[in-house]
Amino acid sequence: MSQRFYITTPIYYVNDVPHIGHAYTTLACDVLARYKRARGFDVFFLTGTDEHGQKVEKAAVAQGETPLELADRVVKRFQSLWEKLNIAESDFIRTTQERHKKAVCEIFQRIQAKNDIYLGEYEDWYCTPCETFWTETQLIEGNCPDCGRPTDKLKEESYFFRMSKYQDELLKHIEANPDFIQPRSRRNEILSFVRDGLRDLSVSRTTFSWGIPVPGDERHVIYVWFDALTNYISGLGFPDDPDGNFERYWPVDAHVIGKDILRFHAVYWPTFLLAAGIPLPKKVFAHGWWTVEGQKMSKSLRNVVEPNMLIDKYGVDSIRYFLLREVPFGLDGDFSHSALIHRINSDLANDLGNLVSRSTAMLGKYFDGVLPAAGAPEGPDAAFCALFPAAVATVDQQMGELAFNKALQTIWTLVSAANKYIDESAPWTLAKDPANRQRLGTVMYNLLEGIRIIALLVAPFMPDTGESILVTLGDTQHDVTLTDRDGWGGLVAGTAIAKAEPLFPRIEAETP
Repeated sequence: MSQRFYITTPIYYVNDVPHIGHAYTTLACDVLARYKRARGFDVFFLTGTDEHGQKVEKAAVAQGETPLELADRVVKRFQSLWEKLNIAESDFIRTTQERHKKAVCEIFQRIQAKNDIYLGEYEDWYCTPCETFWTETQLIEGNCPDCGRPTDKLKEESYFFRMSKYQDELLKHIEANPDFIQPRSRRNEILSFVRDGLRDLSVSRTTFSWGIPVPGDERHVIYVWFDALTNYISGLGFPDDPDGNFERYWPVDAHVIGKDILRFHAVYWPTFLLAAGIPLPKKVFAHGWWTVEGQKMSKSLRNVVEPNMLIDKYGVDSIRYFLLREVPFGLDGDFSHSALIHRINSDLANDLGNLVSRSTAMLGKYFDGVLPAAGAPEGPDAAFCALFPAAVATVDQQMGELAFNKALQTIWTLVSAANKYIDESAPWTLAKDPANRQRLGTVMYNLLEGIRIIALLVAPFMPDTGESILVTLGDTQHDVTLTDRDGWGGLVAGTAIAKAEPLFPRIEAETP
């Protein structure tokens, strides 16, 4: 039986315009899902949209439409971008779907049945954009400590979740499971927050109506974060589990999120699950934020990077490569057009593209495009061939740690080694002497077999590029898993291999 792997993005707020941050999270999950599938795992990859709450209600009223009409209209922004970005999700969950509402009510009632939800009154400072209550002491000069915008003093009847009851249990879990919250700096941040003491959490609202009604008390709607977080199990079919996906894939292997929503995923969500008697996630990984040319992204600065435009201008695989190569996953990063162009020209056009182009061209010139058999290893052959299984093992470890940029660095050591192998072996010199025909054949076989393994490793990051190289190599079985074919010798002598078209044309213009 194949191993199972479940990975999620956060669900994106439907009132947002998709930006590079949304693309980054979703791309990281897609790459890991594709990699695990290539490794033979049974993978479920969930993404979707968060469609309830006061902000959506206000925006809909302002535009003269119902909240659901607004959600139906703008959800397409995300769905079309994921298609364009070549995201291969297993399911797309929307919080307005009946399957989701059912799951939210079920988990609410389970917790209520344990007397861990009670009716009380709430009075505190509320930030509408963040959908969050703050105490007086948490405010910064009267404003929200997260987004810096003004807050309003609100007093309302509310249902409360006894989050304080689960403080010690959560703390023990975090301490006993070092990989539960990553990276380490984020884990320390959450440990500090929990040790400072957890307050009971308001989990309903009465000041607006766009949400899931509290079962048995429709004057209240369920708090948007209680609603939204439940998507991770509603997307699997909880509670009825008609397809067996909840039993099959839960607990999740990795919730991948931005660092700004870590507390909701590493404190609120686990305590909800503890109260409902549902196993906790295996890992919550919080990545960093992107700045643009050294400045924070903001609409007022007009520097929000629009992913659709980037894909149109530079190509989808170039963008997929750049976002995961440029910055260690987990740290903040800076987006600049000059850095992107440099990566395309250097890593993609010069290194990878040129390697594939000149290797297939030489095969056409010296062997009429038919792959020769390899002879006995000589000179640099053994060391060159040994690099590949070792790199595959290293990449596997790095992908398990979500160290995408390190995995790409490892893959590019193979690209560099293959280019160096050409220079050391000098096929053009060997071709001048018929006595070196077998030696030339060995060099060409090793080179193209190396390129095959590079293509398999590159494919989760750049699916079109990986497939294009494999098709060029006559590898019609490229859907076979990496596990089956990560050794050496997968290419069959006698295979016809055409000269590759340039994979990544150089970009001359230095202007965005």
